[in-house]
Amino acid sequence: MIARMWEVRASRGGFDELLSWVIDEALPTVEVLPSHVSSEVYSSTDLRIVVISKWRNTPAALPAPPENLIARSPHVWDFTPVDR
Repeated sequence: MIARMWEVRASRGGFDELLSWVIDEALPTVEVLPSHVSSEVYSSTDLRIVVISKWRNTPAALPAPPENLIARSPHVWDFTPVDR
């Protein structure tokens, strides 16, 4: 299992539209893939949106967000579970 964390910061005034884009356009492109397990979306008061998705193997990339809605390019990290 691989967990992918995708994080982006919205431009001023673009937060609501960016969040709608993530939920309505970006996530549906990857949630239909056979290796996709689940996705969760989080937001913060400092205009950040985070998607945590879980994958059976190699994660798929979310599409690039509309440039006018973001303050900077998304950052992406992949994690694997730790046995404890």
